[in-house]
Amino acid sequence: MHLHLHLQTAVQQDYLSVFHAFDEQLFRKLAPPYPRLKLLRFDGSEVGDVVEVELQTGIKAFRWTSLITEREITDKAAWFVDEGQEVPPPLRSWRHKHLVTQHGSGAIIHDIIDYGTGYKALDVLLYPFMLAAFGMRGPVYKKVFQQL
Repeated sequence: MHLHLHLQTAVQQDYLSVFHAFDEQLFRKLAPPYPRLKLLRFDGSEVGDVVEVELQTGIKAFRWTSLITEREITDKAAWFVDEGQEVPPPLRSWRHKHLVTQHGSGAIIHDIIDYGTGYKALDVLLYPFMLAAFGMRGPVYKKVFQQL
């Protein structure tokens, strides 16, 4: 069982400029205030790259390692996918597609997340927290990708 979350944010820059800006600097800006993220490794967004963070809850630290498993650029969209290799409890599976689509002279950034804990009730309980954590990205995207 997995839950699916799809958030969309319209921004003012073209999709390729936005896509190519998914770097370590943007990753740091997108980090939620809690739990604090300590970035241990950031290879980038090419297939085979690894991103590793430590989630610092104040009580215990949890390691989260993701592997980039897909990356593609077409004439209207670009995306890469990170899949959790080591995820913090209660998660058991994690797949996050970072999709940027052309939209007029601007773009739409899609955060498409599939996650699972192995327990349907727990997946549902986590949903509002996932929505809140990734919903905070919208204003950051809008600020970063204002009109050039």
